[in-house]
Amino acid sequence: MFALTSPAFAPGSATPARYACDGEERSPPLSWVDPPGGARSLALLVDDPDAPDPAAPRRVWVHRIRYTLPATIRELVEGAGNRAPEEGVRECLTAAGSLGYHGPCPPIRRHRYFFHLFALSHPLPDLGKGARRADLERAMTGLVQGTAVLRGTYQRPSARTAQ
Repeated sequence: MFALTSPAFAPGSATPARYACDGEERSPPLSWVDPPGGARSLALLVDDPDAPDPAAPRRVWVHRIRYTLPATIRELVEGAGNRAPEEGVRECLTAAGSLGYHGPCPPIRRHRYFFHLFALSHPLPDLGKGARRADLERAMTGLVQGTAVLRGTYQRPSARTAQ
C-alpha cells in the first residue's frame, strides 16, 4: 500500500516546532513505500485546510508544491524544501507567493497540515514561474495513479492562550 511517513512525527500528531515558523522552518523529512507500479513521476503538495481559524476556515493555505520528482526516489531529506530543487524537479508558488517550503505558522488554534504525495503515470510539463495549486491540479487530471497522505498538526505556543 502506497504510504507516506516522516521520522519527525507520527501520523496525526504534532509537528515539531523546528519545522514551523517558531523554529528553523525546515521542511520535515519524508519517506514513502509502495508507489503504484506504473508511476513515472511524483508530486508533493503540503496544505493547511484550516486557515485562518479552524473554527471558521476560509481557505486552504498551500505550504509547498514540488512536482516532477523521480518515481524512483523514496525519501526527501530534512531541509530539501528549503533549497533549490534538483535538476528537472519543479515548484509551484505557495499561498505566501514564494517557492520552496513555507512552514506552519497558524495565527490561532491548532491547525492540520496534510502532506499529499501523488504518483503520476507521466511527468508533468513545466507549469511556468507563476504556477499555483490550481495549475498543478489541472495538469494532474487523469494522471494520478495513487495518493499517499500524511497528516500532522501544529499550534503556535503564543496561540495556546488564544482559544
